[in-house]
Amino acid sequence: MAETVASRTASVSRKTNETSVSVSVNIDGSGKSTISTGVGFFDHMLEQLSRHSLIDMEIDTKGDLHVDDHHAVEDTGIAIGQAISKALGDRRGITRYASIDLAMDETMTKAAVDLSGRPFLVWNVAFSAPKIGTFDTELVREFFQALAQNAGITLHILNHYGANNHHIAETCFKAVARALRTATEIDPRQAGRVPSTKGTLA
Repeated sequence: MAETVASRTASVSRKTNETSVSVSVNIDGSGKSTISTGVGFFDHMLEQLSRHSLIDMEIDTKGDLHVDDHHAVEDTGIAIGQAISKALGDRRGITRYASIDLAMDETMTKAAVDLSGRPFLVWNVAFSAPKIGTFDTELVREFFQALAQNAGITLHILNHYGANNHHIAETCFKAVARALRTATEIDPRQAGRVPSTKGTLA
């Protein structure tokens, strides 16, 4: 008899005085996404995150954009992180670790992840301008900080080099996506075990 594999899906809703965010994810998806945050560049980056991680994502964020984009970006990161953590459950059988150096034109960025249950962000990325269009470049770090903290992952992002700020930001999202794709995959050699000598990744 074939073994039944639990669905790795989750939905999270988060509402504050500043934002209203709804997120659904399917870890074992194909990279389909429906994304609306009201922040065009951010939507584009989240589409890359979904497409290259193969995690299906439905994201609807309504935020106080009349103030700025900060709350919408951070709270979306919080909700995505919470949804990923919920979908992974006890993280039994996952590959857990992954890293990649990802190239895009003149830019190369490394992302390394450990789905450890212990949140930590190491950020070694610098932008040469405060904005990409109307988007504050400092919000790229804020997003990944919120994602790592709420997904319970150790996340290191290092931009080796690059000249175009759009490319630098995009390689961060794509590299994290590809690392997540590998780290979240089920490792058949784990035989359903939690990949830790502690016996837990909680």
